[in-house]
Amino acid sequence: MKVLWIFAHPERRSLNASLRDAGIRALDELGHEHRESDLYAMNWNPVVDRADFGLDPAARLLVGPDSEQAYLCGELSDDIRAEQEKIKWADTVVLQFPLWWAGPPAILKGWFDRVFVKGFAFGVSGDDGRTLRYGEGKLAGRRAMAVVSVGAREASLGPRGVNGDIGELLFPLHHGTLWYAGISAVPPLVVYGADRATGTEYVEYSTELTTRLASLDTTPPIPFRYQNHGDYDENLELKPDRAPGRAGLGVHLAP
Repeated sequence: MKVLWIFAHPERRSLNASLRDAGIRALDELGHEHRESDLYAMNWNPVVDRADFGLDPAARLLVGPDSEQAYLCGELSDDIRAEQEKIKWADTVVLQFPLWWAGPPAILKGWFDRVFVKGFAFGVSGDDGRTLRYGEGKLAGRRAMAVVSVGAREASLGPRGVNGDIGELLFPLHHGTLWYAGISAVPPLVVYGADRATGTEYVEYSTELTTRLASLDTTPPIPFRYQNHGDYDENLELKPDRAPGRAGLGVHLAP
């Protein structure tokens, strides 16, 4: 595998950093290539602005069209182009972050905002004119795994947990971002009770991470439905005979 490891935690001495280091060692031992984007260490700018696209300060900013034009003309800022080259190189992406306020840290959201520009990660059409997204597109064929730390206990992030089901909390990342751009996400590795983890628990999680990395290229991905394979109508609504009588996020999983 060629693995791009996106790390979004501000503390070098954290449990997350220790697990990241264990994961990188495991990749080396397994003979895989890897590159890394340590967003806090890079002082990554998470905010989209005109400078990303080489626009005049007085010009009106239209993020979609302007980002596409800059991408096609090679005028994106150097930091964005460097991250896109890493993605082009990789066949697998590991996204590691703590869950803050039911989502990733702003710096990771901003990485997607700035790197996944139109023409690169979305806004791509096939030969038949259909928009290629939700399973198709330039980034299709890649897979990703989220490594997520949470302070809460596991039961509270289950189907009846007060915090909401972890699968649904990660749906915007797995489906709305990765799958939208064509990247298949495998089930995440979730580190529960991260701020109270003991040394023994660290060993257990690092062992689980190593095991997951060893089988990452063969792990079945989350089986989201493709947009253009017949499950959705012309309005992009699930057809009545698919998951009949049901609603909610789960209907977008293929049986």
